[in-house]
Amino acid sequence: MRTGRRLIQDYWGILLILVAWQAWVIVNQFNPIVMPTPISVFDALVTDPVLFLENTGITFAVALVGMTGGMIIGTSLAVATWLSPLLSGLVSPLAVLFSSVPVVALIPIIARLLGYNVSTEIAIVVIITFFPSFVFASSGLRALPPGSDDLFRVLGASRRATLFRLALPAAMPNLAIALRLAAAHAILAAMIAEFLMGTSGLGYLFAKTNDEFQTEQAFGTSIVATAISVAAFLLASFVERRVRAHFS
Repeated sequence: MRTGRRLIQDYWGILLILVAWQAWVIVNQFNPIVMPTPISVFDALVTDPVLFLENTGITFAVALVGMTGGMIIGTSLAVATWLSPLLSGLVSPLAVLFSSVPVVALIPIIARLLGYNVSTEIAIVVIITFFPSFVFASSGLRALPPGSDDLFRVLGASRRATLFRLALPAAMPNLAIALRLAAAHAILAAMIAEFLMGTSGLGYLFAKTNDEFQTEQAFGTSIVATAISVAAFLLASFVERRVRAHFS
């Protein structure tokens, strides 16, 4: 009883939206193809949970691999620009330019290079997530505690020692912020690639059910995608708090 009351207190806004949605559809007598009720969407989710779970696993795997690759590439480029001012003048403008290109325009080009398969989907997620990592890592590497860089220089520390013992630890809170921002975006990027390429995953499932006028399944796919995006964001936020507590 207490748990139910707590859930209502915490999520009354969502419950209000669901009730209003249900009432709106019933009052206006919408065709289920146009607008299903929340109850029919929930029924579609529980009728064939394996379908949603399989595609969720595919999308999550693509997002995780792509986000990991994007974080590694972005951080590596940030370290390279920190080590070499010459590279900074070359890489930073290119990174900004590359991240400004619409993803929809990049997918056909990458698909021709890598093929219409999961490799292209991962590449799209990498492109979406590497830029926040690059920006926040670059900022963190240069936001050193006052006087610490001079102290390391006076003590004769090498550039490598300064990087691993001072700059990278100082950049960890910023990298945690980049992880939080990239987590939800990675799910969205994976779905966009799947939607446009028609391979597999939640994006493909949404496109397929929408084209076949299976509106309940399409709405269910959207709800599942939203749920895993929120879960990824919350998990990344938890990691960020732990990292900031450890390195701050």
